Amino acid sequence: MDVLSWNTVEYLHQEKTSDWYWIVSIISVSIAIIAIIMNNVIFAILVIIASFTLMLFASRKPNVVEVDMDDMGIRVGRTMYPYRHLDSFWVETRENNDRILLKSKKVLMPLIIIFIEENQVHPSDVRAMLMKHLPEEEHSEPFLEKLLVYLGF
Repeated sequence: MDVLSWNTVEYLHQEKTSDWYWIVSIISVSIAIIAIIMNNVIFAILVIIASFTLMLFASRKPNVVEVDMDDMGIRVGRTMYPYRHLDSFWVETRENNDRILLKSKKVLMPLIIIFIEENQVHPSDVRAMLMKHLPEEEHSEPFLEKLLVYLGF
């Protein structure tokens, strides 16, 4: 039974400057004021709570999780992704940001991104292991995710 294991971060974290927090706050308060002017107080409250939650989450550092790949599926931290719940995969190699893109059969989580730590496991080994269980199909990040990374989220 083949097993590949490595440790990686949950997601890429970008340090936020105080300007980023000010911009998010100003935009949120502006939207809330417009909502109040239009007699939609509930929406204004929702915007303030959502922006506060967003800023809390954005300041959180990602946890380091253990990734295990075996013949049953892929385990990331405490979450198991059995191969029968996955459609296909793509191993994307970038300069220092290799990752696995898994297409899931689940509607609410169609694309799962797992980072590969090249000093612990080689991307070609990961690809060879996945090819035993899933078809390889080129995937790319959704536009919304690219936009959020660009905006610093």
